Amino acid sequence: MTHDLQSFEQSVPERTGDRVPYRPRNHRNVLCIFPKYSRSFGTFHHAYPLMGRVRAFMPPQGILLVAAYLPQEWNVRFVDENIRPTTRADYQWADVVIVSGMHIQRPQMNQINTLAHRFSKITVIGGPSVSGCPEYYPDFDILHLGELGDATDQMIEYLDQQVERPPQQLRFETQERLPLDQFPVPAYHLLNLNQYFIASVQFSSGCPYRCEFCDIPELYGRNPRLKAPEQVLRELDAMLESGNPGAVYFVDDNFVGNRRAVTELLPHLVRWQKQNGYPLQFACEATLNLAQSPKLLELMREAYFTTVFCGIETPETEALQSISKDHNLSMPILDAVKILNRYGMEVVSGIILGLDTDTPETADRILDFIRISNIPMLTINVLQALPRTPLWRRLEQAGRLVSEEGRESNVEFLMPYEQVIEMWRRCITTAYEPEFLYQRFAYNVEHTYANRIIVPNSPARVSWTNIRRGLMLLGNILLRVGLLSDYRQTFWQMAAPALKTGKIEQVIKIGLTAHHLIKFSQECARGEESASFYSQKLRQSQQSQVEALQR
Repeated sequence: MTHDLQSFEQSVPERTGDRVPYRPRNHRNVLCIFPKYSRSFGTFHHAYPLMGRVRAFMPPQGILLVAAYLPQEWNVRFVDENIRPTTRADYQWADVVIVSGMHIQRPQMNQINTLAHRFSKITVIGGPSVSGCPEYYPDFDILHLGELGDATDQMIEYLDQQVERPPQQLRFETQERLPLDQFPVPAYHLLNLNQYFIASVQFSSGCPYRCEFCDIPELYGRNPRLKAPEQVLRELDAMLESGNPGAVYFVDDNFVGNRRAVTELLPHLVRWQKQNGYPLQFACEATLNLAQSPKLLELMREAYFTTVFCGIETPETEALQSISKDHNLSMPILDAVKILNRYGMEVVSGIILGLDTDTPETADRILDFIRISNIPMLTINVLQALPRTPLWRRLEQAGRLVSEEGRESNVEFLMPYEQVIEMWRRCITTAYEPEFLYQRFAYNVEHTYANRIIVPNSPARVSWTNIRRGLMLLGNILLRVGLLSDYRQTFWQMAAPALKTGKIEQVIKIGLTAHHLIKFSQECARGEESASFYSQKLRQSQQSQVEALQR
């Protein structure tokens, strides 16, 4: 797959003027399916048994947006297969089946297509994976390539006129994108947010940086596009009508990609939190140089941002330069982490092993960095080359892309493959050894959580529903972690003094998060999880579902 770099730098223009919604002439039943994720570090599945009704990590913004954009005259049904499987009755009900997802969900999306075709349904696929690699989906009837825009309108008009499967695959490619400030509120009414670990919202799209391994600039552009602050507030209101997991993650590619716009948004979030009694904690993904913006940090603290994911990737200077991550070097990384902590924000870090600059000492340096930084949670991955990235093109040209089945990465490392995998296994199992993990949480209790604003005991926070949910969570944690886990002694060293001083939220938060991290790392030690969370393999349980529907 060879592409001209200049073509990627040419952004798709936005539509000018207001959109006139298409008025359909025919009735349609549209089944929107979000495919199941393979279990991974980021799904937090080990925490679900402690949380009652929770079945999935985060609602999918993209396909919920499409569901809201479809004509109001049509019946739309949404199935998140992380919550429940799509049934025979769902397929029989539908005239059209729409699917969206990421590369990691490619096998599941193709299987959904196969099942829909067995019921003679026309199938449509859109989203980041097909937009980046249309060749991954040769059997879908319709490919929607690119973001919401004129291609979406063309697709809707086609489906209004025709729901028989076309003789050959059709492609609708966006030539004019819908401006973000014209996006509808995602169709939250089609789901129950209480079944999710965390909710999500989008403010901007795109990132100005060009990290070598990242496909965001080429999919969504380098000049962040924006929603209006009032639009974000409407989405938050709509979310609360569908449930309240207690936290919302801003899924922006880089929350501070346009700092002036974020500075304008944050006072609106502060006012909304105060008016509604601070019902939510906020989290986001941002570049580490956020630490150099004290005005932004103070506003984020007041809006109750409590977690920020930063792609630190590696503590090694040469490695950061080699992957075009120089913006992580604008100030010492450890200083940046401590500054974020002082504003009450716990840092979550991305870490990558298998870079060309890695040496046998890299694992030791990463573990030293974890110990000194006291970052509790780190997504420790082996390098995976994604299509439409500078990394993919460089490795493709060098003949270093590997498609061997069963391999943990598609990259031919400069270090021996088995040595890289062993470095990863050592890092992730050491990082989440219970005592080491709880030591880092203890540091954050004192140096991060203590710096957060004191939120009011408002009806939104201390309702009977929330109290009952909190007691259920606490009871499950005390039973499954405090009595039945193999690290219960370590847990009680944190929990006992916290409970004595009434810090129940602290026990719940640390108990849930640590339980998943510890259990997941134990599976990694046994070889049951992949070293790259971007290349998960299809699980046997999913194959069984397909076979059951085929019978």
